[in-house]
Amino acid sequence: MPLPGPGLATYLHWLGSAAGRLEANARQAGLEAPVPTCPGWTVRDLLVHQGMVHRWATANIAGSAAAGLPAGLAADEVARRAEAAGYAAADLPGWFRSGSDALAAALAGAPADLAAMVFLRDAPAPREFWARRQAHETAIHAVDALAAVLGRTPLADESGIGPAQALDGVDELLCGFLPRRRTQLRTEGPVLVHIRAVDGPGPDTGSGPSAWNVQLGQEPPRTERAAAVPDRADAIISAAPAALYLGLWNRGGELEAGGDAGVLQLWRQQMRVSWS
Repeated sequence: MPLPGPGLATYLHWLGSAAGRLEANARQAGLEAPVPTCPGWTVRDLLVHQGMVHRWATANIAGSAAAGLPAGLAADEVARRAEAAGYAAADLPGWFRSGSDALAAALAGAPADLAAMVFLRDAPAPREFWARRQAHETAIHAVDALAAVLGRTPLADESGIGPAQALDGVDELLCGFLPRRRTQLRTEGPVLVHIRAVDGPGPDTGSGPSAWNVQLGQEPPRTERAAAVPDRADAIISAAPAALYLGLWNRGGELEAGGDAGVLQLWRQQMRVSWS
């Protein structure tokens, strides 16, 4: 069951801040710079991808015309046309930012009872779902753009991501993405993994959960929010909130593993979220 989130205004703040970082980092790195955290991509590819996703999300919320495209387009056509427009843009960072601004405007103007598609387990209402999803998607890709500037994976304290955003993002990943049937993370036998933020806001502060139990096996993973380390945990993965967020999204190695350390290696090999 989804927990109450921080609210639309907070998600829009996170989205705008991440979009600003992504644009600035992209301009500093240059469009042809490789992105170390996205092997095979250049900054150009990164901007086109995120700009396309913002327009696709906008079309889901308010229709394709709100995304600057002809009215009435199907979702796959929105993605195709937006990607083509991105690669053709004379000012690609500016094209990216116009898409993020249109998305923010569509979310701000959407009714609280917006009827729109959502695609994750444990999802909040559609308006908050899309604000949350794009705030976190953009934050992770802003880290990718920073990696292009630095020529390496950024450290958590370089990411610009605060504890509350990090914990909300970990909750979305573990309770929304991880339990989907398409998740490839599997183990031969049952393995219970406790995942925990070691500092920052906790579940008793109104800032959301900070610990989760993940049951792995031959079926899709199951996640429960937790208050304490279970007696029978096979592995424990922990870090400060931003490091946990980035580490679980495979954007850094600042995670600590206790118990079966092979679980963390398995996560890094098998846990992937891709556009399709």
